[in-house]
Amino acid sequence: MAFFEVLAGSVNTFIAALGETVKLAIVSLIIATVLGIIFGLFTVSKVKILEWISAIYIGIIRGTPLLVQTFIIYYGLAQVLRPLGFQWKLIGGPFTAGAVALSLNAGAYMAEIIRGGIESVDRGQMEAARSLGLSYGKAMQKIVLPQAFFTMLPAIINQFIITLKDTSLISIIGIRELTQNGKILAANSSTKVMIIWVIVALYYLVVCTILSKIAKVVERKVSHGK
Repeated sequence: MAFFEVLAGSVNTFIAALGETVKLAIVSLIIATVLGIIFGLFTVSKVKILEWISAIYIGIIRGTPLLVQTFIIYYGLAQVLRPLGFQWKLIGGPFTAGAVALSLNAGAYMAEIIRGGIESVDRGQMEAARSLGLSYGKAMQKIVLPQAFFTMLPAIINQFIITLKDTSLISIIGIRELTQNGKILAANSSTKVMIIWVIVALYYLVVCTILSKIAKVVERKVSHGK
């Protein structure tokens, strides 16, 4: 009974926190997709300097923990730029900083997804487009990327699930998403800590399960289309 009492009594705060979690994940994934396209194209580029830039970015992000990246962005960057009058609170506070950290982190993985998608398209497609007089950029935009998108879509949805779960780490800088909401409720109700954290886990489980089902449906449709 205690479980359902806590669940019913905290539903409003959890719904609000879930909204913050989903919003943070969506904003981050949109920015990460843009970064992923840029650095994914850099990776398959024949210009060496662009390949190096992409390799350095992906290597640094994938080689360091998201939590450390968040601290560098939220605390370190604020300290370095303080002489210029920079403050996170002037541009959205912890939410903006968290979105930046998540976007940069997910962007590196999106770049690898997009690189894989581009490389999955037969090279003859690019050669045929170029032979028809299209520039490399136009051929990539009009021919290669639209075909690659369907291959990448299941992986992009999976990345969204990962990013959604990674928002729990961003709670460390004070955003009241699901995990931070759980911390606050647990601090105010020390006798129901286990129940509160089980409820937090259930919210994540439900959302991630729904997204996983969507990813599987998309994957089947893409495979059937092929």
